[in-house]
Amino acid sequence: MDQLDQRAELGEFLRSRRARLRPEDVGLPDYGRHRRVPGLRREELAQLAGVSVAYYTRLEQGNAQNVSAEVLDSIARALRLDDTESAHLTHLARPRTRGRRQGAARAEQVRPELRTLLDAMDGVPAYLVGRRQDVIAWNPLAAAVFGDFGALPPQERNVVRQVFLDPATAELYRDWECRACQVVSDLRIYAGRHPEDEQLSALVGELSVKSEEFRRLWAAHTLADNKTRGVMRLRHPLVGELSLAFETLALPDSSAQSLVAFHAPPGSPSADALRMLASWSAPANSPANSPAQDPAQEAATG
Repeated sequence: MDQLDQRAELGEFLRSRRARLRPEDVGLPDYGRHRRVPGLRREELAQLAGVSVAYYTRLEQGNAQNVSAEVLDSIARALRLDDTESAHLTHLARPRTRGRRQGAARAEQVRPELRTLLDAMDGVPAYLVGRRQDVIAWNPLAAAVFGDFGALPPQERNVVRQVFLDPATAELYRDWECRACQVVSDLRIYAGRHPEDEQLSALVGELSVKSEEFRRLWAAHTLADNKTRGVMRLRHPLVGELSLAFETLALPDSSAQSLVAFHAPPGSPSADALRMLASWSAPANSPANSPAQDPAQEAATG
């Protein structure tokens, strides 16, 4: 497939959210086994949203032409959407303009100053993620903690791909299910904003074929609050358990790139483990030898 079908995405999302609501959740009578559909009927949802059944039906068929922000807000309230889901609905329903596909296909550039910053973050694993959660730059300690990105072909340096297709990464996360839901949610949000991204479509297709769990989460239109900070618990094959706080910093000059940095409290077992990893990895993964420093990487990452 060349790109995601925006009309289909909108319809599937609305149906998935309607199906999770029970009549009693919204103050409607429940006729029990006489109901033929899970969740609310279209006419019930339309009544709650204050629109005609025909109008709402057209929306579930992916026809969002000329839909107003007020109508979307009414439907979001009727479906009990949270802020993340409401924003996603708005992105799915907005019209697309021609010419955006070219922007999504351009290779991502990493400013030299960012590479210098990554190398200067001594004792702090950090990497830069771009479109589709591609890992486009990293420092040696990040490679020591999360795996050697430089050993992978550029098209495989992707957080979502690692989580679902790399057994070593699956073992690394102590709460793999939570991590899997989060990365699928982040990818789904990106898809709502950039359905024209052909590489996104290829990634979703590959993961859907190769991972049953990804296929299930993607079909459920899994969405969660975007966790820009928190604590990640890992089970590292060399140093054992790690508990690392993380911060995700969106770059102000790029809507698609974020710096993700991890740290441990001074004097903690996790801080000691990071120091050990840093000392073991420094000779083999010095900045001069790291593929992340190769400018040719930028042209290969799209």
